[in-house]
Amino acid sequence: MFALIVVAGMVGFSTLDGVGIVDALFWLLDPTSIELHFQNHDGPATFIKAYAIVILSGLIVASLWIGETLFSAAFGGQIQTELKQMQLERNIKELDDHIIICGYGTFGKTIAARLRDADREVVIVEQQDAQYQRAIDDGVLAVSGDARREETLTDAGVKRADTVIGAIDDSNANIQISIAASQLAPTVTLVVRAGDQRDEALARRAGADEVVIPEVVSGEQVCTNL
Repeated sequence: MFALIVVAGMVGFSTLDGVGIVDALFWLLDPTSIELHFQNHDGPATFIKAYAIVILSGLIVASLWIGETLFSAAFGGQIQTELKQMQLERNIKELDDHIIICGYGTFGKTIAARLRDADREVVIVEQQDAQYQRAIDDGVLAVSGDARREETLTDAGVKRADTVIGAIDDSNANIQISIAASQLAPTVTLVVRAGDQRDEALARRAGADEVVIPEVVSGEQVCTNL
């Protein structure tokens, strides 16, 4: 479009006043030269000046459009990502009595789905980029980071939360999460996923209100259905 406007300006000036292509191009580059030209030459000065205004306006619009296109291509995705992140953080800050699920593997994802079906507010804390993005794609509020770190739990709103669930496939990490969460929010309910009964005892000593051993739960469910 920019090139077409330049061509239209040069052809127009050349046609209207009979100037050469070089002079027409110079008029585009320096519109004040039109005024100087008609001080020494006769011709449709008013009409050419009006035409010059139209052409220059088109060039300005085309330049702005090009600039906006280049800016969007270079930074548009990043800006959009930042805006989404700001909205995500704002939504989490508005929550109260929500449930924080640390880990979005199969176990954590299943819990999140059941809680959302029950109209409970859920915030996922996930350190792995792929799992974090999966939570975002599922429409779940999520915080990217290590749930064992106090600042990460704070970002997830632990001080306003009702429950913190350590759902990672690592008993030691889940126990560390429960310790960090209890220090930040002493009244929060702590649910810890454990690998076996030895981990269960350790988790309860660390302050867990409930300990879940998935293998035991699934085994009991199988027996119930027999």
